[in-house]
Amino acid sequence: MLLHGVQDPSLVTFYHQNKPPLNPTVPILSSPMRTSLLSSSLSLLRSLSLSLRQQHSLHFPKPINASQKFHTISIPKCFSTSIEQLASHSQTEEIWDVDEAKRETFKFDDDGLGFSGAGGDRKHLDAPTLEVKELSELPEQWRRAKLAWLCKELPAHKPAAVLRILNGQRKWMRQEDATYVVVHCTRIRENETGFRVYKWMMQQHWYRFDFALATKLADYMGKERKFAKCREIFDDIINQGRVPSESTFHILVVAYLSTTVQGSLEEACSIYNRMIQLGGYRPRLSLHNSLFRALVSKPGVIAKHYLKQAEFIYHNLVTCGLEIQKNIYCGLIWLHSYQDTIDKERIASLREEMKQAGVEESKEAIVSILRACAKDGDVEEAERTWLKLVRLDEGLPSQAFVCRMEVFSKAREPMKSLETFREMQEVLSSYNVTTYHKIIEVLCKAEEVELAESLMQELVQSGMKPLTPSFVAIMDMYLNLNLHDKLEPTFSACLEKCRPNRSVYMIYLDSLVKVGNLDKAEDIFNHMRNNEVIGVNARSCNTILSGYLSYGYHVKAERIYDLMWQKKYDIESPLMEKLESVLSSSRNVVRKRISLKLSKEQREILVGLFLGGLQIESNGKKHMIQFEFNQNSITHSILRKHLHGQYHEWLHPSCKPSYDSDSDDIPYRFRTISHSCFDFYADQFWPRGQPQLPKLIHRWLSPQVLAYWYMYGGHRTSSGDIVLKLKGSVKGVGRVVKTLKSKSLDCRVKRKGKVFWIGFLGSVSTWFWKLVEPYIIDDLKDFLKAGDHTLENNVAELQDMNFDNGSDFDEEASEDSDRDSS
Repeated sequence: MLLHGVQDPSLVTFYHQNKPPLNPTVPILSSPMRTSLLSSSLSLLRSLSLSLRQQHSLHFPKPINASQKFHTISIPKCFSTSIEQLASHSQTEEIWDVDEAKRETFKFDDDGLGFSGAGGDRKHLDAPTLEVKELSELPEQWRRAKLAWLCKELPAHKPAAVLRILNGQRKWMRQEDATYVVVHCTRIRENETGFRVYKWMMQQHWYRFDFALATKLADYMGKERKFAKCREIFDDIINQGRVPSESTFHILVVAYLSTTVQGSLEEACSIYNRMIQLGGYRPRLSLHNSLFRALVSKPGVIAKHYLKQAEFIYHNLVTCGLEIQKNIYCGLIWLHSYQDTIDKERIASLREEMKQAGVEESKEAIVSILRACAKDGDVEEAERTWLKLVRLDEGLPSQAFVCRMEVFSKAREPMKSLETFREMQEVLSSYNVTTYHKIIEVLCKAEEVELAESLMQELVQSGMKPLTPSFVAIMDMYLNLNLHDKLEPTFSACLEKCRPNRSVYMIYLDSLVKVGNLDKAEDIFNHMRNNEVIGVNARSCNTILSGYLSYGYHVKAERIYDLMWQKKYDIESPLMEKLESVLSSSRNVVRKRISLKLSKEQREILVGLFLGGLQIESNGKKHMIQFEFNQNSITHSILRKHLHGQYHEWLHPSCKPSYDSDSDDIPYRFRTISHSCFDFYADQFWPRGQPQLPKLIHRWLSPQVLAYWYMYGGHRTSSGDIVLKLKGSVKGVGRVVKTLKSKSLDCRVKRKGKVFWIGFLGSVSTWFWKLVEPYIIDDLKDFLKAGDHTLENNVAELQDMNFDNGSDFDEEASEDSDRDSS
């Protein structure tokens, strides 16, 4: 709900003496809390939302004086648009063998219907009034002089110097003095300096939480898209038992939506939900629309997981009586069409609401309905939708043809699917490889061998990429039809034209085991096992195990059993019965599972990943590892498959793929079970839930640790230099730099906010590469090799960073600097 007395947040009011605020503040709900951010947020969300709705109109005026007077100073609204982000690698060509349909995003009809950004819609947002005395009103002349000197001096210095200067003023500075300095910094748009002063004053014994000051500073940081600092103040407000103002909620959501940092959209959704449920606020229409647009701007296979959030936005629009735009209706239908289980009733309900609102279905919505029909196998509705799309006379997209082919395939009419494909070739002047994948898949399921082979040859000759999905469909058909003589040359052709793929290798392995060629099957299995990009899983292990048991290779079967026991892979029941008889004759008892224990390699990998930014989550006294990868990074896409296999036995059951899944099903976020083995790493790298560099880090910087640090948190610049990202205290970074230099790895350090960038330049980068190359995943060596200028790295945070002018890092930094960055 909106609070009374709305005030423009761009105005800061200065009082000569205390005067009651023009704007009531949100009441204090409980005593200040010093617990962790997460527990505070959740408890407030559950227990206080009702209290907010009942008490939102209450306020507590301060004592007034008859001689009070004030004047208002307008702060300019032109803020820097610099964004705290780490942009993902640019991709100028298709490198992965991924179906293009999976990367389809929702297309907006930008027809002026209100889908402009929410960044400029901040007028009349609720924010408390900030009270600050005039400098001329201070009674002591020496205090006025010192404050004036601080206001002039602090913005000109770097963070460490700012803290040294402030520490020199501890004897006389108090809350009112520090507040004046913070406000002055925001007036002259030196918000970074104001934030440092605010952080410093929080550590002083005389500090008292000031809701208005925290709100004002958080809003300024958010307007500059400094979302991390804005969120830090936001969390502190909640930890104090207060509810952030509407302006802070709004600005923080916009700041998250303005960056491409991994996980920023999830954070924006979380803040939006708390704005409504915790704050009781009613967001502006533009904020609803901007968040909804961000949700459906993801590729369909990713965006489908945001359906509940999108429905929540729609519910809030209806509840608040706001206008629902055409893109909201169409976007919801688009999201529903990508779900594994189609909710036909909900789609029909949305279409009816569109009709009642006088909104016509767009081409995007009609194609989405056709996609839903294809998944549901509803031929009649699909044909009606197809005719509606044709009558729309806005052009037929290739995706519509793909959906129509899928419908006929579900109806077991493959020839109609083929007719649709040929019709598409006549109608469309250009189309993508997805249509070929679909028709070949349809014909392979129908076991139309000659037609499938003909179209496969046509696809290869067209030069379109990728080819892997069609090769998988063809090989799977050969395997089902026992055409093993055709499968082997198809496998060889696939290796020549495509990147290694686990699905292709597993089909070929199945074929070799079926025909009894176990020697070659063993070679293929060992190749899969030794290649990090391909790897083995439970299905491939069961396949080779069944072959060994069927043909009496008991010794080799025991070796595969030992491997599966080590990897904690499940063995099929029929195979386990055979194994028990084999093992009972050679061993006294069947080996039982022992407790999990990290290997030396797994321990070193974890240290490298923690340096690169890996996180630990706590569950009581036990801890779990949270693996998270950038979906747009080639390096992370390959690395996630490797790490998923490396820590398979440690993964939470919900993060393990199904028996017959391949590497493409591995999520970009997965976690381990909670285990005491991770306690050591939590104490060393994540004490009190914050990243920290251990005091003994110098003992652990082995070549393998550096390699995984580079793969997970490093980048190669366009000039061939190597840059590693590192978070931690100044002292911790100093230890790392000192250790690297002791290994003849001279480096330069740049600091941006809380992130340090360690650069290895010129010949040093070559030496670094020679050191870590043996531990780099084979498929990443071409992307990460130092000195190679062929790969342009468009990391936004590195573009304005010049290592040539030396380091701006002081290895002899004081403890105060350490406290600032920790």
